[in-house]
Amino acid sequence: MRVVTFDIETANAFPSLARNDLSRMEVSIVGIHDSETDEYTSYTKEEFPQLWPILERADMLIGFNSDTFDIPILNRYYPGDLSSIRSLDLLVEVQKVLGRRVRLQSLAEATLKKGKGGNGLQAVEWWQQGLIDKVRKYCLEDVKITRELYDYALKHGALKYKDLNSAREFKIDTSSWSVEPGATTMTHTLPF
Repeated sequence: MRVVTFDIETANAFPSLARNDLSRMEVSIVGIHDSETDEYTSYTKEEFPQLWPILERADMLIGFNSDTFDIPILNRYYPGDLSSIRSLDLLVEVQKVLGRRVRLQSLAEATLKKGKGGNGLQAVEWWQQGLIDKVRKYCLEDVKITRELYDYALKHGALKYKDLNSAREFKIDTSSWSVEPGATTMTHTLPF
């Protein structure tokens, strides 16, 4: 099964926009991990033609807050429909169990014993300052954390989050996360 773990960074932030108006958000960088090559790569808007064939060949897209943020924003640039590719949003999976949202930073610190090297607002500032390599690095760091959380959950059937100063473990059902190769239906929208 070919899985693409991904994250996007934006060139602008919500404080200057209406809170839920994703149509005005601009992508700066998309970072991915391709399970077929085991490589982490990133793409600017100008490089999207190289990204689309990878996404088209994915059996599943994995992200964090990706169903309501990353996919809708990235879909504005895509000539097909990314929402037709099977996706797994780790934030949705966590919210199903806990009944609330938990930050990626909280999951990373408690489960993986590591934190993030910034936040989305800093990435916007770095982009606006022309620090593109710094944004790429930050985006790929989020992709790596998301991928490691996915792998951890598959192996242990659980994740952890920080609650004040302690880590709390919770069980997570991963039985629907994997599909046998060839068992998925065709979800691709472009003829790559």
